Amino acid sequence: MDKEPIQTSGALFQAVQLARIFTDSKTFPDCNPKEDPVLLQERFRQLLAQFVVEHFEVPPASTGSAALPEVASMEEHIDRLWEVLKRPPDRAVSPHSSLIPLPYPYIVPGGRFREIYYWDSYFTCLGLAAAGRLELVEDMVRDFSYLIDRFGHVPNGTRTYYLSRSQAPFFCCLLQLLERHRGLEAIRPHLPALETEYRFWMEGCRVVSLAGGMALNRYWDERNAPRQEAFGEDAALFEQATAQQQTELYRNLRAAAESGWDFSSRWLGAERQLAGIRTTEIIPVDLNCLLYNLENQLANWLEALKDPGAARYAGAAEQRKSAILEACWNEAEGWFFDYSWKEQRQTGLWSLAGVFPLCFKLAGEAQAGRVALQIEKRFLQPGGVVCTLYETGQQWDAPNGWAPLQWVTVQGLLNYQQDELAREIARRFVALARQTYQRTGRLMEKYNVCDLSLEAGGGEYAVQDGFGWTNGVVADFIDIFSL
Repeated sequence: MDKEPIQTSGALFQAVQLARIFTDSKTFPDCNPKEDPVLLQERFRQLLAQFVVEHFEVPPASTGSAALPEVASMEEHIDRLWEVLKRPPDRAVSPHSSLIPLPYPYIVPGGRFREIYYWDSYFTCLGLAAAGRLELVEDMVRDFSYLIDRFGHVPNGTRTYYLSRSQAPFFCCLLQLLERHRGLEAIRPHLPALETEYRFWMEGCRVVSLAGGMALNRYWDERNAPRQEAFGEDAALFEQATAQQQTELYRNLRAAAESGWDFSSRWLGAERQLAGIRTTEIIPVDLNCLLYNLENQLANWLEALKDPGAARYAGAAEQRKSAILEACWNEAEGWFFDYSWKEQRQTGLWSLAGVFPLCFKLAGEAQAGRVALQIEKRFLQPGGVVCTLYETGQQWDAPNGWAPLQWVTVQGLLNYQQDELAREIARRFVALARQTYQRTGRLMEKYNVCDLSLEAGGGEYAVQDGFGWTNGVVADFIDIFSL
């Protein structure tokens, strides 16, 4: 038989069986269609669509910059856009909604992203701080503390379907940003929440023990099921995967979503096909640098507050630094690579995750110099830096460049006095953003940094505009470099 009958597979079959239309589950598979199955499938889809529209409030297609009047400069556009992307405290949320209500105002990324997202928010706040909107930065810090107090971690986003995972842990960086502007007392109430988040990352399956007594972290998700926000895509991929790949496919997709790099060659096997994704087998250099920063900063802050717990975090930071340098630094290549704990070797895949040791100051001076050379040689493109060197069709691969990775790269170079290259990357990215704005009237989620005549591509959805972290990084670069 070439194709499964409509009454034994597909969306209609699943709907009938899960709704328990018949007491005996064998009844429907034994039914015979009275009409052409293709016609029946289309009628079912239409009925379902009509039901959804009649009984649910369907969100608008976009919350980006379309509502803004046309203005002369990109800078003025960004300034006005903050109000478009700003949301008030969630006071009247239906108990049946998937939205997790927040007690303080916040900024959403824009487009299809109608709720707050974890690592996006740090880069958004860079722009808010540059614009002097520090009250909103403080509000978002309070929102993150609230989420940690309630759930033990910051979810990927403020929807109930994101609760089984977090995202790249930038809460500590957000506190550092607030401290620079408001001082230690402003962040002091949030240190217990930061310690709670640290426990989330250090307990359970996100910790991996390596040879020699080293322990480092990986991305994970508590669920091994299709993502609700990408259910159709995940289910279709599952059907294409081999039996071996299917075993942990959903968890690996979810873990990649926790990384924020969904999806990238970093997580794929030798064939670089999404069905072969293996996120949970990878020790990501960027995640562990973020946790090193968390440990190091907690040690510094607690020491300043005369808290005896400071020594424990200082020791953990030193152990992690040694482990990162041991596992991820490649002397022959002059780069930091992710590490496959399953294969007990570096992945050898070139990505901008390798600049995180510079951003968080755990690389040596000689190492930083060699990384800078590789950035200029391999990653620098007309529109900034490209996130990896591989074209796979995934959105976190070439030819795309993303605002957060531009910022991490630039900050890492500045930390080691590589000022000229840092400024050039920032200049190119701001020029690309400005050029795109002048042509379209929008700031985008991601950019093609290799061919400035083309738009970014890849991913599971159309390129979004708005866009929180692009606005933040561009505004911060303009402020730092007077671009």
